[in-house]
Amino acid sequence: MTMVSVAATQMACSWNRDENIQRAEKLVRDAAAQGAQIILIQELFETPYFCIDQSPEHFSLAQEAHNSSLIHHFQALAKALAVVLPISFFERAGNAFYNSLAVIDADGSVLDIYRKTHIPNGPGYQEKQFFTPGDTGFKVWQTRYAKIGVAICWDQWFPETARSLALMGAELMFFPTAIGSEPQDASINSQPHWTRTQQGHAAANLVPVIASNRIGVEKSKYIDGLETTFYGSSFITDEFGELVQQLDKTTEGVLVHRFNLASIAKNRASWGLFRDRRPGMYSTLQTSDGQHKGSR
Repeated sequence: MTMVSVAATQMACSWNRDENIQRAEKLVRDAAAQGAQIILIQELFETPYFCIDQSPEHFSLAQEAHNSSLIHHFQALAKALAVVLPISFFERAGNAFYNSLAVIDADGSVLDIYRKTHIPNGPGYQEKQFFTPGDTGFKVWQTRYAKIGVAICWDQWFPETARSLALMGAELMFFPTAIGSEPQDASINSQPHWTRTQQGHAAANLVPVIASNRIGVEKSKYIDGLETTFYGSSFITDEFGELVQQLDKTTEGVLVHRFNLASIAKNRASWGLFRDRRPGMYSTLQTSDGQHKGSR
């Protein structure tokens, strides 16, 4: 297809899982009613962002992908509305646990699972306690409406993520997110940096970016006084990195934007960024310390 409409959404989450699912479904239906064909919901929306602390009780939230009631629910919704839904969920696979995402096509089928590659750890974002680093590698999917790349939250800070998705043919990049305040330092506001980083991904790869973040104040169930205020600001950029739409920091909502994929592909080819790449010169990117083997 040449023309495709995409949507970013944002909402607050509580410990009532059914209410979270119904709230997300309402946003999907609202977006579909506005013509959206690919609709992004935020990271781990079935519950509050439980990684705010390291309590082992949270492991009980994980579901196997093939038995996930969350995925089954949104498969039925995707089929009914003929929309594509990347669905973030807490996955259990044997004795491993992943921060994962299922891409549901417009016929309700699950195209595949992506497991988050980069796992952060810090005050209020204790993901290394719960998630094994993803083993799927980056993925793109040919959906009914477009070829899309989807990665998860911390992945969005790495230029390697976006470049990999673009090289694999992604026409649009989607990033479900959970980010807000830093419990250890209330003066830190990462929102402008977060936004600009992803604008840069779009501009450097000439691929639009769609990012969905959550809103609201979430408190730890197990540690008194530990809380995070999520700053929303979900947005859509064009292929040049320009913000074409953005929500505020506190309001539940939906953004819908229509793209001409043929025009974007023409712009991408005409700039020559992929023509002029020198993959053989980038071996430094395969190191951790910037030193080639044997160079010492």
